Amino acid sequence: MIKSPRGTRDLLPPDTALWNFVEAAVRDVFRAYNFHEIRTPIFESTELFARGVGEETDIVAKEMFTWEDRGRAESDKGQSLTLRPENTAGVVRAYIEHKLWDRGLSKLFYIGPQFRRERPQKGRYRQFYQIGAEVIGPATSGSESPARDAEVLELLATLLDRVGITDWTLELNSVGCPNDRAKFNEALRNALQPVVNKMCADCQRRAVTNPLRVFDCKVPEDQPIIETLPRISQFLDEPCRTDFEQVKEILKTVAVPYVLNDRLVRGLDYYQKTTFEFTHGALGAQNAILGGGRYDGLSEALGGPAAPGIGFAIGEDRLVLSLSESAESVVRKPDVYIAPLGAGMNREAARLARELRRHDLVVDLGDESFRLKKSFEAADKMGARYILIVGENEVKADAFALKHLASGEQVTVPRGDLPGRIGKSGTGL
Repeated sequence: MIKSPRGTRDLLPPDTALWNFVEAAVRDVFRAYNFHEIRTPIFESTELFARGVGEETDIVAKEMFTWEDRGRAESDKGQSLTLRPENTAGVVRAYIEHKLWDRGLSKLFYIGPQFRRERPQKGRYRQFYQIGAEVIGPATSGSESPARDAEVLELLATLLDRVGITDWTLELNSVGCPNDRAKFNEALRNALQPVVNKMCADCQRRAVTNPLRVFDCKVPEDQPIIETLPRISQFLDEPCRTDFEQVKEILKTVAVPYVLNDRLVRGLDYYQKTTFEFTHGALGAQNAILGGGRYDGLSEALGGPAAPGIGFAIGEDRLVLSLSESAESVVRKPDVYIAPLGAGMNREAARLARELRRHDLVVDLGDESFRLKKSFEAADKMGARYILIVGENEVKADAFALKHLASGEQVTVPRGDLPGRIGKSGTGL
C-alpha cells in the first residue's frame, strides 16, 4: 500500500472544518486591519532564499527541498529551484518585481503550504502550513514607524483571541540595527572562544559562521553557557533603543501584555530591531505558535529599493493544535436530510434540495432505493437536525413530513414554509 511521504499528512473531515474555521476568522481579522491577500508560487529560485534567509541559517544549510530544473537537452544548464521554506522572501521578491512601492504602504497576507526537510514531531511537518503577513513600503509611507510594529502585534493578539487562544504569551526583543549587530557579534565571538569547545556541534559551527544563531540552541547541556553570554540589549544604539521603547509604550496603551526576552533572536538573518514570538503552553517544550519581526534591509538584499518592513508567520498546524475547540464543535452539520421514497422520487428530492440550499441551509440527500429505516440511520449518523420525507403522496399534496430527529416530533409542512421551519433554531419543531 502506498502511503503519504514521511513528514506529511492528509487533513480529513471533520478536522478540515476546524482549519476552515481558523482561516475564516483570520481573514476577518486581516480585513479589519486593511490587509490584502497575496499568493506567490510554492517554489522559487534557490538564490532567493540563500540571499534573503541567509546561507548560514539551518533552513538554507540543511532543510530546503532543492532541485535542478534542467533544460530540454541534457547539456542545458538548469536553474536551481527550491520549494519555499518560508514566504517572506517570496513576498518581498513579488514586491520588487511588480514595483508595489508605487502603491505606497503594502499590507499583505498569505495562507498556504511551506516545505522544510526536518525531523517530524508533534505539530511540525515537512509540508506545513503558514498564515503570514507583511507590512512593507517606502519609508515615506510610514513603514519604518514603531507604530507599525505595535499594530502588527495588536493584530496578532486580536487574532489569537478571536480563534479561541486566550492564554498566550508575547515574548519581545530588539535585535538592533546592523551596526549594533556587528558590535554584538564581535562580543559574542570573544565570549564564545574559550567555551565553545564544550558546546554542541551546531553551536561550534554557528560560533564561526553566525554567532547570533547560538541563542537558537535547544540542547539542555549548552544552556548554562548561553546564560553567561552577552545580550543584544547591552549593545543597542540610541535610535534602536528609542524605537523599541515606543513599541512597548503603544502595547501598554492598547493593553497587549508582553514579556521581554533578550535571548530571542529568531532563526532568519533578515531580522533587525523588533523581534517577537507568541507561545502557548498546550504545545509543550516546542511552544511557539508564531514569530516574526522587522526586516528593514531585506528589499535591498534582494536587489530592490529601500523598503522597511515587518511581518510574521503563524504555524497553522500548531495553531490548530492549540485550540480548545474540537473539530466537532465547529463543523456545520446538515440542517436536513431528504429521504426520497419510491421510484421517481430522486428527481423531486433534488428539486427540493436546490430550493432549500438557496436559503443557506445545509442539505444532504438519500436515494429512492433506500428503505425508510436506512434513511433514518444515515441522517442520524451524519448528525442532521431534521429528516424530510419525499414520497408520491407528499409530492401530490405539495406538503412534506418533517421530523426533528432529537425530539422525535413530526409535522407536515407546506413546501413554501419549509425553509423557515428548518432554519428555525431550537430543540424541536
